[in-house]
Amino acid sequence: MTLRRMRPVLVAGVVVALDQATKWLVRRTFLLEDTSLTVVPGLLNLCYICNTGAAWGMLSGWQSFLIVFSLVAMVLLVWRRHVLLGNLPWRWLVLGLLLGGICGNLIDRIWLGCVVDFLDFYWGRSHFPAFNVADASICIGVGLFLLWQWREEWRLKRAGGR
Repeated sequence: MTLRRMRPVLVAGVVVALDQATKWLVRRTFLLEDTSLTVVPGLLNLCYICNTGAAWGMLSGWQSFLIVFSLVAMVLLVWRRHVLLGNLPWRWLVLGLLLGGICGNLIDRIWLGCVVDFLDFYWGRSHFPAFNVADASICIGVGLFLLWQWREEWRLKRAGGR
């Protein structure tokens, strides 16, 4: 297999390694939902939260469903990548970010029974739900995909194609 074809696997591997290493450090350093460390006052704390749900705690307690959903999502992403990602120039990066993020959280679900979240951003009294490297990777991958789709729509409108 060529290096070009390995790029998504390499990106996913880096994401999983970074995700699992940071979660391991958090589990070793913090008490569960008891302590936090202010990194940037008024903006960012580090903490240890065990999330049994998906994003923002949705589907809390549905671990079996979330495990199966993650596995199906990964299989579909790999199997249908050419259809889903089309001619996206960074499809290898988007695919690697998505697969790495899904796999990072899947490892937690299987081994710990929950996903470790630790990045706690806030502004005044407004808190963004805590997240982790895997979550950030998924969001960046989706963001790049949406940015490309928006750019293509705009380009087609400008060219009079729509």
